Amino acid sequence: MNIVHSKIIEVIQLEPQVFADDRGFFFEAYNHQKFAQQTGSVVNFVQDNHSYSKQNVLRGLHYQIQQPQGKLIRCVVGTIFDVAVDIRKSSATFGKWVAYELSAENKRLMWIPPGFAHGFLVLSEIAEVLYKTTDYYAPQGDRTILWNDPDLAINWPLNAPPILSAKDQAGKPFKTAEIFD
Repeated sequence: MNIVHSKIIEVIQLEPQVFADDRGFFFEAYNHQKFAQQTGSVVNFVQDNHSYSKQNVLRGLHYQIQQPQGKLIRCVVGTIFDVAVDIRKSSATFGKWVAYELSAENKRLMWIPPGFAHGFLVLSEIAEVLYKTTDYYAPQGDRTILWNDPDLAINWPLNAPPILSAKDQAGKPFKTAEIFD
């Protein structure tokens, strides 16, 4: 597995070694020992999530103030623009964001440790996203930052207005969001 560090050193893209031939392909999507060796992160994933979304659906920017979750994300159908925003006040990269295109075709994964808000935009007709989390979902600690907050200035590759849930429409501005110290 090849590791690509982003401008926020803790957020990484993983490029698996894919073995393909005329029958199809095989790759190891996750190996606990190799992940720890290559990233320096010893994590214990406790939950797997699977989402299905249509084109132009934008989910996020989500995070939890209780039981913050690290996420290992991959897109198994279609293509997404996946975003991580550093919401750790004590971080040198506080308020900065990074994004990668994840797709069924490129088979790349994105590791987002706890302390980041996460969101994605579906670029293809449909997308299915699988992600592992390091802690359980805690609805009482669930928070959302506005996807289009001008202070974050995320450059979403939109071709049409995004399709948002009521929760995402009601997200808080970054300046007033309840975040980590």
